[in-house]
Amino acid sequence: MTQQSGGRRVVTNMSLSLDGHYAAPSNPEDMSWVMPYAVTDVARDHLTSLWGSATTALLGRVNAEGFLGFWPTVIGMEGADPRDEGFAKWLVDTDKVVLSSTLGEAPWERTTIVDKPTAEVVTDLKATAGSDILVLSSASVIKALLAADHVDRLALTIFPVFLGGGPRLFDDGLPAGQWALVSQAAGEHGTLALVYDRVR
Repeated sequence: MTQQSGGRRVVTNMSLSLDGHYAAPSNPEDMSWVMPYAVTDVARDHLTSLWGSATTALLGRVNAEGFLGFWPTVIGMEGADPRDEGFAKWLVDTDKVVLSSTLGEAPWERTTIVDKPTAEVVTDLKATAGSDILVLSSASVIKALLAADHVDRLALTIFPVFLGGGPRLFDDGLPAGQWALVSQAAGEHGTLALVYDRVR
């Protein structure tokens, strides 16, 4: 009922503040507010549950540069949490699609650069073989997919901080629809991990 039959699921993952923002108003690229919560067991287990069933990572350019600049360095790092190392290895080894109008070629292995509307790219990906398509914290990509009603699974980690402003993930005017809660977990520092499936 919640999963489209025979097709690949589009799974999006985003961290939000308790007051509903995904970035601080003063510096949208400063994610230091996330760090105390991202290293909790509940956040690490949440991410592990998402990439374990995904065969494609879909990223915007800014997030691709951030993720692919950092995560490969975790592999073999002394004292690295096995879940972090597992995600890093998956990210390096999986097929990656990066949405960009400015990158000519990919500086990363197993990466395709695409300059097309997000919804169109996902429609094309869903027509190919594979398992889940995981969108990793790329707000512009997730917002476009929500607007087009192309998200099948919505994964959120809620961190107990107020940012007091900044961009929101859920804009007014999104298609009306129902979502079913499929998992929930609470952890250290009040971190909450939620996963919803789109009811179609």
